[in-house]
Amino acid sequence: MSDAPHESLPESLPESLPEVPLPTEIREFLAHLEKGRDLSPNTRAAYTRDLREFSTWLAQLHGAQGWDWNELSRTSIRGYMAHLTRRGLAKRSIARQLSAVRSFYRWMHRDERVDVNPARAVRTPRLPRTLPAYLDRQQAETLLQHAATRAQSLAFTDVRNLAMLELFYSSGLRLSELRGVDLADLDLVSQQVKVRGKGRKERIVPLGDHAQRALRNYLMKRDALLQQVGGVKAGRVARGAVFLSERGSRISPRAVQHAMVQLLEAVSEGADLTTHSLRHSFATHLVDAGADLRAVQELLGHASISTTQIYTHTSVERLKKVYRQAHPRA
Repeated sequence: MSDAPHESLPESLPESLPEVPLPTEIREFLAHLEKGRDLSPNTRAAYTRDLREFSTWLAQLHGAQGWDWNELSRTSIRGYMAHLTRRGLAKRSIARQLSAVRSFYRWMHRDERVDVNPARAVRTPRLPRTLPAYLDRQQAETLLQHAATRAQSLAFTDVRNLAMLELFYSSGLRLSELRGVDLADLDLVSQQVKVRGKGRKERIVPLGDHAQRALRNYLMKRDALLQQVGGVKAGRVARGAVFLSERGSRISPRAVQHAMVQLLEAVSEGADLTTHSLRHSFATHLVDAGADLRAVQELLGHASISTTQIYTHTSVERLKKVYRQAHPRA
């Protein structure tokens, strides 16, 4: 496949482009993802968004019907990445969009719609290895104590928020995993919870004593809430879900984030802490205490050990900081 000169990106091409209808091939690929792969709604939405932007860029460059998938080359893909860079997208976002284009071309190649996958020849941007924000042990203790003090009000939201916080820190769940926990997944006697992670993969993770107690207290409040709202809004009540809104529906991702950020602000002191920082704190404290990295990988539900290894870097950076502060000749 040759790199045709007309495929280079004109300097005058605007950075923000009007959307065009999705080409048939992309719509068929997205339908294939919907039926053939067990992807989360967020992942499917990301594929749709990224491939829509790619086809919009191609339409702006070549006209709505001005390109053939089989004639695009690696120069075309590089031009698209240059467009994304000019838009100011982070390297991680550009890498994700390149991955979507690769997957789309891989599917077309398998389906014999194109001869080769030109995106395979394009190098993924080198991603900076950033250490995740996390709580140190003292911050974690302060945070949990703050949430426990608020829960003494016995208000439904305060008791629920303590249970969510304890579960996040005790078991290292992602936000979507915690929100998706059902009563059938929770075993407070054996102190474990079944979690559905990325790709709907299930795993069993343990619950600590503090999380168990917080969940027991919350479930009593939950039952009382359902008695109040069950008859009034029976159609909207999520009886199977563990974590509920005050209306009895499954709690929304935004509500979880809002509740956790409010609690984190009590200890953050300007640090860039988010709900996901609780998962990072869980893993970092395990690694700091000498936990086996493979065990931490299983607890977190990581597909690859390389993803879990970021926490060894976090641990090393912490040790360097202690060394610089304490050693007389550091």
